[in-house]
Amino acid sequence: MTVAETAAEVSMLNPVTLFMTADWVVKSVMVGLAIASIWSWTVIIDKAFRFTALNHQADAFEKAIASGRSLEEVAAQAGPEPSHALPRMLIIALSDWRETRRKGTLSDTEGNLLITRIDRALDSLIAREGQRIEEGLGVLSVVATASPFIGLFGTVWGIMNAFGRIAAAGNTNLTTVAPAIAEALFATAVGLAAAIPAYIAYNKFSIDAGKFTGRLESFADDLQAAVARRLGGGAATPPPPPPPSADLNFRRSV
Repeated sequence: MTVAETAAEVSMLNPVTLFMTADWVVKSVMVGLAIASIWSWTVIIDKAFRFTALNHQADAFEKAIASGRSLEEVAAQAGPEPSHALPRMLIIALSDWRETRRKGTLSDTEGNLLITRIDRALDSLIAREGQRIEEGLGVLSVVATASPFIGLFGTVWGIMNAFGRIAAAGNTNLTTVAPAIAEALFATAVGLAAAIPAYIAYNKFSIDAGKFTGRLESFADDLQAAVARRLGGGAATPPPPPPPSADLNFRRSV
């Protein structure tokens, strides 16, 4: 192997050299892909921390619910405006329950209206929460689907310029051909490096978002079942004001 061929082989393995010797269009493609990769990694890290925190808080809240304490006590501990969706759902249900109880005796129609009102309020909260936790996933989707094609464009452009340089040099040996083709193919490599993590993260976080939304829907069903049990267990008798703290019993079906 000659000295020139050895130098060509070394240059093909050096990303900095490949970038610096590439055409300006290929350089622009690489820079754009690098920015897209940084953007997607920012979303990935943010989502990883957010989902970890959301699930940790949900576990702690469900543990408090299962401890046997009254729902009013758990809601009071969460505060008037909790950031997590589960305690917010509990506060909504308790607020509607207390407001309805103050009116005294409930007919079957009024009881059904109460459950319907709670159901709509919880569904609205779940929909908003679902949109919030899915923010940023669109970025991962765009990077995952577009980056390979953008990199391929850079490769095609680079190969066209490489053939032009080869024709101008009038030489097709390894020293002339290999570096020019390597510069072009490097754009595709950069595109795949940006797309693969974004694709994996998009699918992973989409599944996590679906699981968390299902968790909220399950808790909403439990709250509605708790209200229905209380209505069926003596809603016809006006409760003494103020209502006792353990009015609304919560049992999660197994």
